[in-house]
Amino acid sequence: MNKYAATPPAAVVIGASVGAIEALSTILPALPADYPLPVFVVVHVPPDKRSLLADLFSTRCAIAVKEAEDKEAIRAATVYFAPADYHLLVEPDFTLSLSSDEPVLYSRPAIDVLFQSAADAYGDSLTGVILTGASTDGEMGLKAVCHAGGRALVQQPATAEGTAMPKAALAACPSASPLSLREIALALNALSTAL
Repeated sequence: MNKYAATPPAAVVIGASVGAIEALSTILPALPADYPLPVFVVVHVPPDKRSLLADLFSTRCAIAVKEAEDKEAIRAATVYFAPADYHLLVEPDFTLSLSSDEPVLYSRPAIDVLFQSAADAYGDSLTGVILTGASTDGEMGLKAVCHAGGRALVQQPATAEGTAMPKAALAACPSASPLSLREIALALNALSTAL
């Protein structure tokens, strides 16, 4: 992680799987209504059901929360959840797109797809966060964030319900900071002071 990146932070990407609701319930409600960055979130959800994550977190958070829509212009102070059965991508013109391409590591939406597209768009102004999960999805995506010069935060595996995902992310990106959920929330809030 480049703690002293010259580029001000511009966006946050978060990936999680098993245990995601509990983990995100510590992080997302800690963001204020005027949080100056967009936050993109992929959680592995069953493909055959509508995701209720945006509805759930919109009642818990001060920041705006919604499900991402295809061709939507990105706005600050908004949390975007990937819908069920679609990959979420950040386009170079800073719009969102949804893709029904093949699952990655059995997942659609896949964390790697979001992180890699966001790293291409935002470069060293991106912060990537990998939380609890039982697969290795997010490993390559966080590596892309690190290679682009962005910041990388990972939930401490010992505190995660699913340890495989954070362990794989730390192995792929040794410069990432392993933090507790509360420390991740504080770190994301601190990004706004760098603007």
